[in-house]
Amino acid sequence: MFSRFYPNGYVDSVFSIDYKKLYAKGYRAIIFDIDNTLAHHGEDPSTETEALFKVIHKVGFQTLLFSDNSAERIKRFSRNIDSLFIAEVNKPNPDKLFEAIKILDLPKEKIVYIGDQIFRDIGMTNQAGIDSILVKYMRKAKQKKGIRRRLEKIILWFYKQNKKYFNSIGDILIDNPDNHPRRKLFCELNPVFYEISVKKEQLKYNLKSLVKKEKFAKTFSQKKLKKVISEHTSHIIKRAPGVDPQTQENKKLNIILSCKKINGIIIKPGETFSFWKYIGNPSKWKGFKDGRILRNNKLMTGIGGGLCNLANSINHVVLHSPLDITEFHSHSDALAPDEGQRKPFSAGTAVSYNYIDYKFKNNTNKNIQLLAWVDDDLLHIELRSNTEFPWNYKLTEENHHFKKEGDKYYRNSKIYVEAYNKKTGEPINKKLVLNNHSEVMFDYNLIPKNQIKK
Repeated sequence: MFSRFYPNGYVDSVFSIDYKKLYAKGYRAIIFDIDNTLAHHGEDPSTETEALFKVIHKVGFQTLLFSDNSAERIKRFSRNIDSLFIAEVNKPNPDKLFEAIKILDLPKEKIVYIGDQIFRDIGMTNQAGIDSILVKYMRKAKQKKGIRRRLEKIILWFYKQNKKYFNSIGDILIDNPDNHPRRKLFCELNPVFYEISVKKEQLKYNLKSLVKKEKFAKTFSQKKLKKVISEHTSHIIKRAPGVDPQTQENKKLNIILSCKKINGIIIKPGETFSFWKYIGNPSKWKGFKDGRILRNNKLMTGIGGGLCNLANSINHVVLHSPLDITEFHSHSDALAPDEGQRKPFSAGTAVSYNYIDYKFKNNTNKNIQLLAWVDDDLLHIELRSNTEFPWNYKLTEENHHFKKEGDKYYRNSKIYVEAYNKKTGEPINKKLVLNNHSEVMFDYNLIPKNQIKK
């Protein structure tokens, strides 16, 4: 009676699957649902999800994101994932699924679908004749189950009792993940291997950039455009327990050198700004010094350290503008205790020459100018144009707290950018820009006790 809703496999999450085992079974493409399968509804992918897709592609799979969401939402979700996608698919109608099969250009039996809903995902794939894997949906705390989820639970019970159908796909699970320590990556074995891995990633990034053929900004002007769109000022020197003052002074020098390379750049309509394209490879012979860097999730010193602060400040002004961020990477924003009142996105933007870049595109019809300079210990960033935009922007943070996970503490929060009509103050939209889950890299005793949740 319920067999038309039975999946071929049932697992805890997309991280429970051994994709090499799945590939060995003859599958060559995976179609992924997004909401509650890869991320909570409406959220961007976590760094773990982005890393997972790299593993999946390395195994040899094609991937395609398949969602009822708008193309704009999926483009934002997939900007660091490099996957095909189809938007507004109207589940459980299978018409767009047949379109996906044509795009992948593979026989049905070589394609597997992964989703979290029995009626909308599994029922649709069975109707189209595609194998499927059901994952437990990513339920938020205190989220109530709707009637559909309750009905799914009944079908799941019958599915588990039926030996003919239950996990007919066979063994696809990672072997004893809790009983085996994670194998070290090649880049973690020693510093030489790390440098080899970096060179490989830089080469891959250069090749990918040649294919993309982005139109980068080329014009510089020391004459300021008339109107300030957004501005940000931050202290360069961080004074906190455990922070080496010399690396902070070196960071300041590195930022001064870099500001000179980007100050006054004009980004015309349709053009892209790339952090590393203009700053170049920071090296000793260019005057860069050792500052704090984050490598393999450990704080250490390295040439050009501290440039993440500059990238983060640029990101801050871009978030307060209508410009489109086209490449963004994050690292922990809990490298040191907060100085004074907590401010969202005071840190956390990651850059590493040249494959971990920060980019934004001018999709407006106006020229935009980026200004960056250092005055004493203050870093100043401005975005300017000759005419104003009709919107104001504000960063907000919700549910900020620290929580212990195993032996480590993490900072958690959700950071949004809210847009308002400049004249009326009426809210226009609210967009999640970071689902923050940052490992605390400073002394746990310095975490404010009133901010720790159990």
